[in-house]
Amino acid sequence: MPGIDTRDRQHRCVLPFEALPEQVSLLRHAASAQLGQWGVPSGGDETQLVVTELATNVIKHVGEGTPATLILEWKRERLRVEMHDKSQSLPALRTADCNAECGRGLHMLAAMAVDWGTVVTALGKAVWCEIELGSETACLRVKRAVEALESYQERIGATLLGRRGEVVLEESAVELIADLLHWTSARGLDPDDVLDRAQMHYEAETEAA
Repeated sequence: MPGIDTRDRQHRCVLPFEALPEQVSLLRHAASAQLGQWGVPSGGDETQLVVTELATNVIKHVGEGTPATLILEWKRERLRVEMHDKSQSLPALRTADCNAECGRGLHMLAAMAVDWGTVVTALGKAVWCEIELGSETACLRVKRAVEALESYQERIGATLLGRRGEVVLEESAVELIADLLHWTSARGLDPDDVLDRAQMHYEAETEAA
């Protein structure tokens, strides 16, 4: 309709499914198809990764065959992904060597999302996250950063036990950057120059997005 910016409209899609391994790929494709119908800019691969992790967590920690619901909401630059299930046991983001309802999936979720959280509902719980829609280059860099942090946490995880998940990720990132600067110095490079160049790359890609 003339005079109305459709980007201001909030789009919402509800996708019920059974938490079965063979249903995960179908759910992922359904989410991707919905984003395509909405014309969501980028974020497709990132969303599929988040959907896969959330659905897999339901299978592992709530049980195969349990009813669950994926909800997608898009408004302007952000996509909100919610996974609802019947369990009221909230997942906890801890260090990489823990078990139960935590591990690789939640660390990846925390690293990829602008914001995320959990909430108890009348029928169980919901795990949600918000993805900032940007360039494919930014998505690729986020995935590489997640992989690097996960590998790095396996080496220093013992020193971070008992700390909140967000703090663990932040300190892991700081320690990784510090180690990389030591590496550049040992190679005869100027750490300040490397930081400046990395900052320039980051700012250029952010502006391009």
